[in-house]
Parts: sequence; structure tokens; C-alpha cells
Amino acid sequence: MLNVDAEINLTLRPDTDNPFLLGPFQPNSKEYTADSDSLKVIGEIPKDLHGIYVRNTHNQVHEPMGTYHPFDGDGMLHAMRFENGRAVYRNRFVRTTGFYAEQAAGRSLWPGLLQPHLGSLRGWGAMHSMKDNAGTDVICHAGKLLASMSQGSEPWRLDPITLETLGPDPAWTRKVPDGLSSHYKVDPETGEMMFFNYPEHWPYMHYGVIDRENRLVHYTAVELPGARWPHDLGITRNYTILHDLPLYFDPEGLKQGQHNLVFNRDQAARFGVIPRHGDGKTVRWFEASPCFILHLTNCYEEGDEVVMDGCIMPDFKKPPVGATENVYERIRANLDKHNNPTKMHRWRFNLKTGQTREQYLDDEITEFPVCSNDFVGRPYRYSYNVLYKKGDWLFSGLKRFDLQTGQTQRHEYGEGRYGSEPQVARRIGAKAEDDGYLITFVADMKENTSECLILDAANIDAAPVARILLPERISIGTHACWVEGERIHGERSVA
Repeated sequence: MLNVDAEINLTLRPDTDNPFLLGPFQPNSKEYTADSDSLKVIGEIPKDLHGIYVRNTHNQVHEPMGTYHPFDGDGMLHAMRFENGRAVYRNRFVRTTGFYAEQAAGRSLWPGLLQPHLGSLRGWGAMHSMKDNAGTDVICHAGKLLASMSQGSEPWRLDPITLETLGPDPAWTRKVPDGLSSHYKVDPETGEMMFFNYPEHWPYMHYGVIDRENRLVHYTAVELPGARWPHDLGITRNYTILHDLPLYFDPEGLKQGQHNLVFNRDQAARFGVIPRHGDGKTVRWFEASPCFILHLTNCYEEGDEVVMDGCIMPDFKKPPVGATENVYERIRANLDKHNNPTKMHRWRFNLKTGQTREQYLDDEITEFPVCSNDFVGRPYRYSYNVLYKKGDWLFSGLKRFDLQTGQTQRHEYGEGRYGSEPQVARRIGAKAEDDGYLITFVADMKENTSECLILDAANIDAAPVARILLPERISIGTHACWVEGERIHGERSVA
């Protein structure tokens, strides 16, 4: 079976010179359903692989208003569902309110990240100017996918099997007026989901908890000194770690509606450790070296300490918000991690002494670190990170860190081949943390194809276990999630 279920008319100019709408970033218009009987499979799909790999994508539909940034496009999910040695691929647009409005108008109605001043309609995100594109993050919680954009948006729910957009979550959307920012985290034992947002108005951050039955059971203000620009949070068994980093819009300019992003190199980073159901007054703030952080691997408790692992960016070359000259080169300079280096790092926050300890874990540039869902918030051993092509925002391979022994493995995709954020899919009946597979989507620019790549999570430097070729080459995307077969319809039972 290979069906084209829908095709959306793209109104992009064919003569565009924007590199983030061309080549690996060229948007897709068709929505497919295809099973492994109709797709070319190289190798054998494991029979003990059960679940869904889902990746989000910024997939622009209309000619942009102003300069297009690769975080502006409409959300599109690409998913591969596995069971009993078979697989089914689907891709669907996230049909947000903004998507429908622009479909009706036949053109873009909102500006993007770089030129918020061009907008006249009420928008979303911390800047309240962008379309709610739901194109950044995706996870599964309480039996439904949840997609959002990084600055904060409606919590868009989708069916994990069909990818049908079900709308903003009906249970708690209206209770969270400042929306949902990526990256929310699910506790594998309790089924609770922790999230945050960061509006440009007081108190500048909120933190909340959704229980395993999809009820908003906690939502509290976390007062910051001013509007901030965080990106991730961490969870442990008992705590959540919030970020107050020295990257934010100039406060005086913000009063005039200007968004001048500044990295304050002499200002310490602050990390707030809050009990999972604590209110904003219970946050304990820990100072650390100035930095920006995009993504964490994992956090856990060890004695009196809360340990946080992720990729530190000790300096930050800002995106060209408001710029009109050399914009594409400046976008690439901001996104190129060889120009904005990020390396594996560990922070230790001592709850007894109030002190912070830090150490680098590796000296190679990597990002988008992930661990197995089953170890989120718990002591863990393996982090899987992406490697970057120098000079571009393209993932050239994967690196596996054994944080216990210090050993590493790597898998290079090859020339002209670029991947997505990987996910760990533990096999049915897995015993060890890495007993299973590492899954990602890869675009091959030489062959003009895309594939779902399945690697042995314990030996990623070995030949792939299987490669499943997709119906067409798909646009480059980043964040992904793995939905275990037993979690497709709801969280695991609490023992």
C-alpha cells in the first residue's frame, strides 16, 4: 500500500534564493501512507521493535512574509510505526489555526522569527507575533502526540497512529494562557509531564505538571528579573530544573517593542531547582558559568546533588533579528555549531551546600543529546548526540557516549547524507539500557531519497540493522520522539 492522501498547494516562489527553502530544506507538499510491503527495505525490520518514531519538521507552505528563517515553517510530522517486523510510514501537516487561516487566504499572514515588526495580526510565541506553527517539538503523553513551537504555542494534540490533528488539548489549554514551550518531559514511572513557558510579561515564566490522565494538577508562577529566552528544562524523580540564562532581549528596547537579542557574557547562568509540585517561592537558584543551553540529555539525583547533563554553549552568536544585509550567511553562522560551539557538559547542584560544580564531558562539537525514555530523570549511562557538518545546520552523523567508561562510538552517514534527532527504541523485553535500536530519518542529497535508518543502539558503528526508503525525499527536520508500543494509547500503569 502506498497512497497519496492529500496534497497541499505550495505558493513559494520557484526563483527563491533562500537556502533554507532549497536543497535539504525544500518543503514537501504531499501527505503519504505507505507500508513496508510497498517501500524498499534494505536489511530486515526487527520483530522485537514495537512503537512509533515521530519527527517534527518546519515545512513552509506559502511565500514568506519577510525573510524566512528555518524555524518559521508549518509543522509537519513524519512517523514510522513498527510492529511484528513490519512498518507503516505517514506524514501529515499539523493543522493549526494559523495553518487553516493561511490556507483560506492563500498566502502568509504572519511574519517569522527575524522580522516580527512586519506583523499586523495577533500572534503566538514569546514575542506574540508569529504564527503558531507547532513545528519544533513533539512527544507522546496520555495516548496522544503533543506538538508545539519553541517560543510557546497552543498544546496541539494529534493521534499517534493516524497523525490526525485533534486540536489544542481540550482538558487544559484554556488554563495555560501563555501556552506550552518546548521541551516538555515525561516521567517514565509516574506518567506525569512537566512543562514551562516564558512570556514577555510578568512573572516571565510559568511551570506546570500534567498527570498521567492528562489533568493539569499544578501550575505556578516563577518570577524572573525580566523577559528571558530559555529553551529546555530537566526533570529528576523529585525535582524540575528551570533555566534563567544570560541570553535575552535588551530590556530598554523591549519597552519600545524592539527585539534586540543580547548575550550578556559577564552574567552568570542561573538554574532553578524546584520540587516537582512546588510553587515559585520554593525554587532554589544555583549560579554557574555564563552560557546558553539548547538541549539537555538528562538529569538525575545523586546523594545531595542534582546532576544535569547537556550541551553547553559558552558563547552565543545571535540570529540576525531585524537585519537586512547578509541575512542568510548570518542565519547560517548562528545555526552552525562549529561557529557557535556546543559540547557535552555536566552541572552538579548541591542542595545541601548551595554550590555548583561543572565539568566538560567531551571536547567534540555535538548537540541534540538524547537518552532512553525509560531512564529520563534517573541515573543513566548512554547519551546519543548528533554530529554537525561544518559550516551548515546539517547533521552529518551520530555519537554515542558511555558516561560510565568514557568510551564513545560514532556513525557517519556519508557525504551528502543528513540525519535528524535520533531516538532510542528499546527492544521488547529489553534488560540493558542500550538493549535495542537507535532510529532516525536520513536525507540523501546525492540519491534524492530519504530513509528511516535503524541502528543497533549498543553498536552504532556497525552496519545498519535496516534501512526503509520513504516515498520521497523529505525536508530536513530536527526534534523527534519514540512512542513505545505500550504507551501508544496511554501512560503505563503506576505500580
